[in-house]
Amino acid sequence: MSVVRVVVVEDERMIRDAFAQLLDLQPDVEVVGRAPDGRAGLDMVRELGPDVVVTDVEMPHMSGLELATAIRDEGLPSRVLVVSTFARTGYLRRAMEAGVAGYVLKAAPVAELVDALRTVRDGGRVVAPELAVQAWDTPAGLTERERQVLALAGDGLPNRDIAARLHLAEGTVRNYLSSAMTKLHARNRTEAAATARDRGLL
Repeated sequence: MSVVRVVVVEDERMIRDAFAQLLDLQPDVEVVGRAPDGRAGLDMVRELGPDVVVTDVEMPHMSGLELATAIRDEGLPSRVLVVSTFARTGYLRRAMEAGVAGYVLKAAPVAELVDALRTVRDGGRVVAPELAVQAWDTPAGLTERERQVLALAGDGLPNRDIAARLHLAEGTVRNYLSSAMTKLHARNRTEAAATARDRGLL
């Protein structure tokens, strides 16, 4: 029986320790490291080379999605399984763009998490059924540029400041905002930014 070597990355210590202890109870799972944020997690992945990285989404210093992107971009062999409270299609889409192999919810039974670990280790992909259904029914997500422009608009920056910040023409900024508002069925930029944040797109 081959053992799945795991690094757990979670900023809440109680949850991090609980995950690690539950996983260590499995005969074919070994938790080789625990990290409080994505930056520390990336250092552990480089050093320990686990089969699977179990990570939350939102964390200080480096998010789980940024961690997954770094693992992919550095060509590290570890596969990433997101375990999150966020049942939002926006997070799922961003996770898939980052190269994540699985996305399950913290409310899922431990047996489901362990099955997901094995599937991901063996090269498969896992998506929480609730999210898979939502993703099917939800319109297309935002591009990276649309997200950047909308996030700054949501912070209250006028178009000229957004253009300067992102090195774009003001007309280009307006086009990105218009496209994002259309995709989100929003009446204005403020509503678009709020909707995007609620869906986990920003």
